[in-house]
Amino acid sequence: MDTVGKGASVRERVSDTEWQVRKDLAALYRLVALFGWDDLIFTHITAKVPGTEHFLINPYGMMFDEITASSLVKIDLDGRKVMESEYDINPAGFTIHSCIHAARKDAMCVLHTHSINGVAVSAQKGGLLPLSQFAFIALRSLGYHDYEGLALNPEEQPRLVRDLGSNNYLILRNHGLLTVGQTMAEAFQAMHRLEAACMVQVRAQAGGELTFIPPEILARAAVESPADRAHKAALAWPGLLRRLDRRNPGYAD
Repeated sequence: MDTVGKGASVRERVSDTEWQVRKDLAALYRLVALFGWDDLIFTHITAKVPGTEHFLINPYGMMFDEITASSLVKIDLDGRKVMESEYDINPAGFTIHSCIHAARKDAMCVLHTHSINGVAVSAQKGGLLPLSQFAFIALRSLGYHDYEGLALNPEEQPRLVRDLGSNNYLILRNHGLLTVGQTMAEAFQAMHRLEAACMVQVRAQAGGELTFIPPEILARAAVESPADRAHKAALAWPGLLRRLDRRNPGYAD
C-alpha cells in the first residue's frame, strides 16, 4: 500500500491524469444520485487509473451525492487498497467490476445500478422490448446475465464476463443494469439510454396495447462506433457538469 507522503492531500499524491479521472468519477456518482438511480450506498461505479491495473471505487458507507475526488478508494484487481483510506469497499462491487476491468481493456468505466425501472425490466421474461428509440439503439449491444444471488462468489465472474461479451449494455436479471464506457461520459450516456428504455417500457405496459418497432426496422440498427459514442458523450458531458455545479457542487474536492 502506498504510504508515501501520508500527510499530503490526495491531490498532491496522484498524477494529473488520475486526478482528472477522480473528478469525473466523483461527478458521475453525484449525477447518478441526481437522476435518482442510486440505491442508498449499495451500488457502485468504477474507473481504471490509466496506465495501471488499479481502479477507483466508492468509499463504502458514503452516499453517492457526498462522494468527492479525494474520497474515492484505489484498489488493485485483487481488491487490495493501494492507497490508504479509512473506508472499506463494497465486496459485491469488487466481484462485478474487477473481472470486467480485467477482461475488457476498453471498459475504463463500469457503471452498475439498481434503479426501480431497471430492476422491473430485469425481472421480465422478455427483457428489454423494442418499444422506443432508446431501446432501438441499446438492443444492438445488450447482453443478459442470470441471477446467482448476491454477487459475492468469485466463481460467478467468468459468467459475467461471458454474458457481457463485447457489449456495452448488460441487464442482470432480477438485479439491475450495467453499462461500460471508455470514459465516465460514455458510461453515463449508455446508462441514461438504457434507463430511459426501461422507464418507457414500464410506463407503456401500464397503458394500452403496445406497438413494437418492426423487425425490418430493428434489422437496420447498427452498433454505435467507438468514435460516435465518444463524440456524443463528449458533447453532453460539459452540460451535465454545469448542471451538477448548480445543484451539488464540491465533487472536485
